[in-house]
Amino acid sequence: MNTLTNDEKTIGMLCHLTGLISIIGPIIVWLLKKDDSAFVDANGKQAINFQLSIIIYSIGSAFLLIIGIGLVLLFAIGIFAFIMIVIASIKAANGEVFQYPLSIQLLK
Repeated sequence: MNTLTNDEKTIGMLCHLTGLISIIGPIIVWLLKKDDSAFVDANGKQAINFQLSIIIYSIGSAFLLIIGIGLVLLFAIGIFAFIMIVIASIKAANGEVFQYPLSIQLLK
């Protein structure tokens, strides 16, 4: 069995944590380190897929601002994204690849 180094776990965790800032963070970390480790590659893809999904859901919610429910949905999406990113970061630090719920798998 292939054991993960602490660097791989840390970079995997950064793939998720940088998503708290913007989608650019996970993309940069993934592009720089995806060829060095299958673990980092898998975590980076999951983080990017989740960030893209959140953007899609937020755009849909923005359209619903017209009828009033969009504001509640945008708030719920923000809280959901924050919690999922924290959970994914902890899982990556422990050497696991986290499969985000409600994430559209655009990168495979």
